[in-house]
Amino acid sequence: SRDFVRLAVASGIKRNRIVMTSYQSASAEASAPIRVAYISVKAQTDKCGRWPEDLVETSENKHYADFGCSYQNNLAAQMANPADLLGPRKQAPIDAEQRGKVIDGYRNQPFFDWEAEGEVSY
Repeated sequence: SRDFVRLAVASGIKRNRIVMTSYQSASAEASAPIRVAYISVKAQTDKCGRWPEDLVETSENKHYADFGCSYQNNLAAQMANPADLLGPRKQAPIDAEQRGKVIDGYRNQPFFDWEAEGEVSY
């Protein structure tokens, strides 16, 4: 189990997030197998489709019961890392070479002078 802990720490898991416990195996002659468990975060919402009243018959200017449900479901489906909903990620180290390429690309863009061109026709 200590080898698994070393491997987990080397893979980037914080040591204080790892818990080791021991237990007896079912057979006295055999060693207890190693069990590895982890907690994961998943973005999900309840099913849409709660319609307690007919929307045609409401005269009040209020949000209906499932307002935003499909939006929330789509957002949850697109989350690459649901932990991003809990807080921002650590900032990555600066890549000066890539930054230079982006700034040069921005500087080399053609300049459009709106005042010299006059009105814009669509």
